[in-house]
Amino acid sequence: MNRLHSLREYVERLQSLGEIQEVDIEVDWNLEMGAVIRRCYELQTPAPLFNRIKGIEPGFRVLGAPAGVSKKNGLVRIALSLGLPLDASAQQIIEALASAHRKTSIPPRRVATGPCKENKLLGGAVDLERLPVPYIHDGDGGRYLNTWGTIVVRTPNSRWTNWSITRIMLHGKRTLVGAVIPRQHLGIIFQQWKALGQPMPFVLASGTEPVIPFVSGMPLDENVDEAGYIGGYLGEPIDVVDCETVDLQVPATSEMVIEGTVSPTETAWEGPMGEYSGYLSPGGGMPSPIFTVSAVTYRNNPILPVIAAGEPIEENHTCWGLTVSAQLLWELRQAEFPVTTCFIPFQSAAHWLVVTVPAPLAGAAGSESLARRLGEIVFRSRSGSFIPKVILIGDDVDPTNLDELVWAFATRNHPATGQVLFPDQKVLPLVAFLNADERKAARGTKVVYNCLPPNDRPAEEMPRRSSFRHLWRQEVQEKVLANWKRYGF
Repeated sequence: MNRLHSLREYVERLQSLGEIQEVDIEVDWNLEMGAVIRRCYELQTPAPLFNRIKGIEPGFRVLGAPAGVSKKNGLVRIALSLGLPLDASAQQIIEALASAHRKTSIPPRRVATGPCKENKLLGGAVDLERLPVPYIHDGDGGRYLNTWGTIVVRTPNSRWTNWSITRIMLHGKRTLVGAVIPRQHLGIIFQQWKALGQPMPFVLASGTEPVIPFVSGMPLDENVDEAGYIGGYLGEPIDVVDCETVDLQVPATSEMVIEGTVSPTETAWEGPMGEYSGYLSPGGGMPSPIFTVSAVTYRNNPILPVIAAGEPIEENHTCWGLTVSAQLLWELRQAEFPVTTCFIPFQSAAHWLVVTVPAPLAGAAGSESLARRLGEIVFRSRSGSFIPKVILIGDDVDPTNLDELVWAFATRNHPATGQVLFPDQKVLPLVAFLNADERKAARGTKVVYNCLPPNDRPAEEMPRRSSFRHLWRQEVQEKVLANWKRYGF
């Protein structure tokens, strides 16, 4: 495991790989910065590091596209973040995250201080408008301070500390307003504080060591501490320090730490925002809890990571897609489903889940019953509750190869009998194809596309794939490969 202990170490490694583009001209936080980040995603350029931001005091910096895909180096930012070999494939990343469930949890280690304490603003000295908070998309409800930071909260009985990611918007010099969704873990813990009529202490840690956002965005089970899971994954604990004004701990090397409480009664309008689905819905958003800030601490020359959510591929698709795939792979194995691997194609904006199984086994079990069982497991799980479409296919197909996947789906899914529908399921209202009633109820129909061989067709009668790898004998393939340069290619 090649662990990086801070965002600074991560940026230095990215610079050595040609994966950072320093932007030294002054850039406006009002739309310009967001537009640059968005174009970097679409061209798959190095990650932009903005060193001068209009109206913001010198020293404050912003890192855009912190875990985006690179045209030059593929998934290197994700692999580097997770301490894996730089050439790790999507399937290897998913397997590493899924396998961490078998490791023993290692709780975080409290240390006396850390780099995040180099500068402190307390009480009346807090002014969030000093920070390089971007107005990202034209049409957003406001300036979003948090798009890639980790929110730390704890249950009133102190038995469960949750690290998660949620969008949080600037509301005033000392206030924020954030999306607190009831069925997500942040919302579950908030409801416990609200039932007591007490404000919920929170911390927002921005610019942590790069593994943390990936696990903060991973749909682990309720009552599982992400910090311990990360420790188990790494084989050593995360160092944390006590906060200044709330009884919580935060990663010691964080670039910027925002502390305070979430009101159980006060709300303000939050949203809309350009989202992971690739759309911004005018008039979207909802009344959400107000976060009152009591302290800000930060490193010298701090770096705020920012993502500009939208059409694929960005961090919602790399981080969420890979971690949800890993969690579902683990859950399907626990349910003794004959899964080979899971993958959420980045280009599907987290709307497709591909599950591969050994095709002969699937045929023996009955492909339709297997498809129904798959949907029952996925759609009732927290990890799969937001996935509207599942593709069940044989493991001769590489689900991370979009060309291969599209061909296989087009040629193997029967238009009349290849869909297993699951009506009245939980859905995310952000899904664009939902009608008004479905969005309001957050419920709709989901589907498993069955791309397995028909049960009534013997294996020996199945068509063979006419590709280089599948239709030519091994000795012929080896001869062609050995002679490839001699052919003149």
